[in-house]
Amino acid sequence: MNLNRRSRFHTPSRPLRRRPAAVTAVMLGLALGLLAAPGHAHAQARAPELRFGGQVPAEVDEIYEAGLAWLARAQNDEGRWTDGQQGPGVNGLCLMAFLASGEDPNFGRYAPVIRRALRSIILDQDAETGYISNSMYHHGFAMLALAEAYGAVDERLIWQGAGGEDGESQTRSLGEALELAVRLAVTSQQNNRFGAWRYSPEAQDADTSVAGAVIMGLLAARNAGLEVPDESIDTGLEYIRSNTFRDGTVAYSGGMGMGESMNRSAIAVLVAAVGRQTDTWEYSATLDYISSRLDHREAGHYLDYFRYYMAQALFQGDYEAWQTWNTSTIRQLENARSDDGSFNGSSYSTAMSLLALALNYRFLPVYER
Repeated sequence: MNLNRRSRFHTPSRPLRRRPAAVTAVMLGLALGLLAAPGHAHAQARAPELRFGGQVPAEVDEIYEAGLAWLARAQNDEGRWTDGQQGPGVNGLCLMAFLASGEDPNFGRYAPVIRRALRSIILDQDAETGYISNSMYHHGFAMLALAEAYGAVDERLIWQGAGGEDGESQTRSLGEALELAVRLAVTSQQNNRFGAWRYSPEAQDADTSVAGAVIMGLLAARNAGLEVPDESIDTGLEYIRSNTFRDGTVAYSGGMGMGESMNRSAIAVLVAAVGRQTDTWEYSATLDYISSRLDHREAGHYLDYFRYYMAQALFQGDYEAWQTWNTSTIRQLENARSDDGSFNGSSYSTAMSLLALALNYRFLPVYER
C-alpha cells in the first residue's frame, strides 16, 4: 500500500450544505463516524453488550495505555508524526487511536496531543481545493479523523497554544475543513470514469483499496452531519461490488486481482455494512470469505492494514467470529509490541495496532452494531 502520491486538484467553489437533522451520533460522543450496520444473517441478535461494551481485557488496557503514551511522545511540536510513512493520513490514524478509547479531546490528559494533530491536518489541507495531500489514501484517512472529531472537539480550544488569542481560530474551522475535504472527494469521483478513486484526485483509474479509504471518510462525514450526496456513496459501493467475485475475493482494480488479499475483502464487508447495503450476494460472499479464514496472516506492512480493517469488518458482520479473532489478535499484539509501547517503532504501525483493539472499548458509534 503506497500512501504517498502527490497531486493537486481544483474543485468548484459552491459550499456543501450541512444536514440539519440526525446528528445523534455526534451528540453521543465522537464520530469515527459510522452508524451500525443493518441486520444481516450474521448479526441479527443485538445483545446489550454489543452496544454498550463488556469488560475490557486487562491486556488490551495495558497495550493501549503504553501505545498511547508512546504516540504522545513521538508527536512533534507541529502535531505531526514524521517517522516512516508520514503524512496527514497517518496523523489522522494516530488521532483516531486517542479518540477511539474515549480520551477527552477537550480537557483530558491527551487533549493537547489531539488538538495539535487536528491543527496539523487542517494546515496540511489545500485551502482552495480541500485536498489533504499527498495521496487520496491520506485524504481518506484524514477526512475520517476530522469527521470523528467534529462535534466532539470544542472549536475554541483547537488553536490554543498556536498563537491565537483566547483560542480563536487562525484558519479554517474543523467543520469548514471537513466540508472542503468532502467536496474534493465528491468532485474527484465525479471526474473519474469508474466513479471511484486512486492515488491522485485527477486519476482516471481506480482501485478498491483507495476507494475503501475514501468511502469510509465520506460515510463518517455523513454520519457527523455533513451533506454527502447519496449518489456518491452508492456509486462508490457499486464500484467495490463490481470488483467482487463469487468466492468472496475482491480485485484490486479493473476486475483483476493482485493475488489473494483478505484486506480487500474486509474493506468490502466494512463499507457495505456501514453504508447499509448488506442485502447483496457480494456482501454475503465477502463476509463468508473472511469469517472462514480467521487464521489468515498478511505479510510486512500489510499486516497492520489487515488488522485495522479485519477488526471492524468482523465486528460488524459476524460477532462470534470477531470474538475468536480478537482473542488471537490480543495475544499476537502482546508478543509483537516493543518495550517502549510502540509497534516496530512506527507511528503508523502503532496507531493501526491500537485501532485493531479499540473495538474492545466500543466507545464510538462505529463500535456499535
